[in-house]
Amino acid sequence: MVAEHITLPKKDRFDLKDGKTTMKAVVTAGNGGYDKLEYREVPIPTLAPGEVLLQVLAAGVNNTDINTRIGWYSATVTAATEDAVDDEANKAVAKTDGGWNEATPFPFIQGADCCGRIVKVAPGGDRTAIGRRVLVRPCIRRSGFESLEHIWMGSDFDGAFAQFVKVPASEVFAVDCDWSDAELGSIPCAYGTAENMLQRAKVRKGEHVLVAGASGGVGSAVVQLAKRRGATVTGIAGKAKLAQLQSIGADRVIARGEDIVASLGENSVDVVVDNVAGPAFGGMLKVLKRGGRYVSSGAIGGPVVTLDMRTFYLKDLTMIGCTAWDEPVFPNLVSYIERGELRPLLAKTFLLEQIADAQREFLEKKHFGKFVLIPPPADKPVLLSLDR
Repeated sequence: MVAEHITLPKKDRFDLKDGKTTMKAVVTAGNGGYDKLEYREVPIPTLAPGEVLLQVLAAGVNNTDINTRIGWYSATVTAATEDAVDDEANKAVAKTDGGWNEATPFPFIQGADCCGRIVKVAPGGDRTAIGRRVLVRPCIRRSGFESLEHIWMGSDFDGAFAQFVKVPASEVFAVDCDWSDAELGSIPCAYGTAENMLQRAKVRKGEHVLVAGASGGVGSAVVQLAKRRGATVTGIAGKAKLAQLQSIGADRVIARGEDIVASLGENSVDVVVDNVAGPAFGGMLKVLKRGGRYVSSGAIGGPVVTLDMRTFYLKDLTMIGCTAWDEPVFPNLVSYIERGELRPLLAKTFLLEQIADAQREFLEKKHFGKFVLIPPPADKPVLLSLDR
């Protein structure tokens, strides 16, 4: 269900200016390096029944964008994201199994995060929606929420790294808050992924949650959302970011590279939220209590890990993989924002045409929170008041 929309006064409703047919966008041409990110003019999307057209106001940067471009989801890639990016041989090879579902639909427009304004609706759609500022739910369950089959905006079809994007009307959610466009643009993918993991793991008040990569976009969202549920949170991050991690609610912090078993002790944690994986994986299972839950939606530190099955079954552990979002996740997220229960963590903004610079700096992992891209204004006025 679509979240309840805010009806704007007529003078604040807008429509797409007649005659404009092209837009600026970053087109990802194929698997490879930054040269595959082509900033150019492309046609404005044509709406099908049930769709709306958004003017993109802000679009967040995610690991997913980089992983998809370099084909990291392919079984042939076993390195961490940053190592795979530096692998020149990897950049040159097209990977037919490198997408989220099947082959990535190159050339296409990436970008899973979108804060936008509705500027056009398909025939038969709700024209009163025109002018609303919305967030897009990027994970789409086309077969309904009883099936885990899904597609992602910016990975399986054109996304928000453009001036305009079209999406199903069912996937837009109006948000009533005083956040900036860039702050809202930092939310969908990271916070939706975080909320989905906590929901699947059934995190409860009083439980101890360990968060790996806690200073990243998803990790910092997990910290806030786990604290909102009343959990005690321990976060792992680089030494330079530990104070910031505590400032958003972490009860305890551990510097990346420290021995977590020595720091926390075995059988001390109820839930591990781990989007890092890599060499630290074994220790994550050791600190879990009997009956503990391990949940993951990523593996930026390395996708191939060593699992001691004895630790897994003798401790009655549950391991939960998360990609498809459950139905309550996004509406809940919007309600948290509107009630002031979340804090936006905007690290830096870039112009859309600076996407390569943004991704390079993103991979340095020196920032705290999210990077967001801002598309350019149109050459001519894009929005036209319906009163005219």
